[in-house]
Amino acid sequence: MGPTASGKTALAIELRKILPVELISVDSALIYKGMDIGTAKPNAEELLAAPHRLLDIRDPSQAYSAADFRRDALAEMADITAAGRIPLLVGGTMLYFKALLEGLSPLPSADPEVRARIEQQAAEQRLGVIASSTSGDRSGCGSKDSSK
Repeated sequence: MGPTASGKTALAIELRKILPVELISVDSALIYKGMDIGTAKPNAEELLAAPHRLLDIRDPSQAYSAADFRRDALAEMADITAAGRIPLLVGGTMLYFKALLEGLSPLPSADPEVRARIEQQAAEQRLGVIASSTSGDRSGCGSKDSSK
């Protein structure tokens, strides 16, 4: 574990050459497909030399929690050890490492109906705030000003 671009991937690739390791990505951004810029995602050559599990497994529009990561990482670790290999965790998302090491408090899953109701209320209340804030002086509120 360590900061972005600190050499974790290069070290993991070198370790893979001498040890029977399988890499598991512990990076909250790399879970998502298409997160190739600004994340220090391993390039195609690096991934060919050392495939990473839990990389590009979700669409960015899909939620993925630390609890989801913990469940998936533990399953991958069990699969790797059952094959007689060593799981090597690579990445820098400390919450994910903490979830693996310490577990998480048992909390209920997100309820999509509650989320939809809150989003609807927020949308309705925002319209009320906008209407009341623009009822007075409208100078500076041009037709191309999408913020008002």
